[in-house]
Amino acid sequence: MRIGGIQKQSFVDYPGKVSCVVFLAGCNFDCPYCHNPQLTGDPDRQPAAMAAEDVFVFLEERRGFLDGVVISGGEPTLHADLPDFCARVKRLGYPVKLDTNGSRPQMLTRLIREGLVDYVAMDVKTDPARYEGCVAGRCDSSALLAGMRVIMESGLDHEFRTTCVKPLVTPGTVERIARLIQGCRRYALQPFKAATLLHPEFFSTFDPACSPAEMDRLKCIAEPWVQTCLVR
Repeated sequence: MRIGGIQKQSFVDYPGKVSCVVFLAGCNFDCPYCHNPQLTGDPDRQPAAMAAEDVFVFLEERRGFLDGVVISGGEPTLHADLPDFCARVKRLGYPVKLDTNGSRPQMLTRLIREGLVDYVAMDVKTDPARYEGCVAGRCDSSALLAGMRVIMESGLDHEFRTTCVKPLVTPGTVERIARLIQGCRRYALQPFKAATLLHPEFFSTFDPACSPAEMDRLKCIAEPWVQTCLVR
């Protein structure tokens, strides 16, 4: 387990709860707008910012002050020992929210079947058919679709999220995604925010951000297909 860092307190990452966020290093995608570039790449080659045992000491000390734990990344499901990590967090009495790109449906299925997660949030980068060459060198779109189904059929509280960054996300893209996740509990559209980016050169010749009016239009396109659509 490569712990890339920890945010000791958050009021926004786990809806309705004061949480901490544990970032696991390593990711199988290469999103140009990623704002955690230090957490990308092969997880086995990433340095650990802290030991897992230090995380559990922190969580033990914060019982009664925190309401939940968010496990994010990078991509957490790349770590074979993620189930053991979640189980230890649960034994401390914390509900667990998992942030994932949905590309490892077998791991998602195991975590859900064994009761190791309580909330799942999946980032949908663009139309799954367009991942290769846009956010990944190689990508199995059928795995992404399977991940969506696993989450929606789990019975757990869940959400899907799309960062609205041009040209990866267009009105047509949002409609395609919304149709794929039809009936899901929550679909969050997130505006692009210029920050530390994995590939800033990708955006050197154009503005990738959507205006507030464009974000409202995307919301109008998506909301007929899902239970709740929001701009975050």
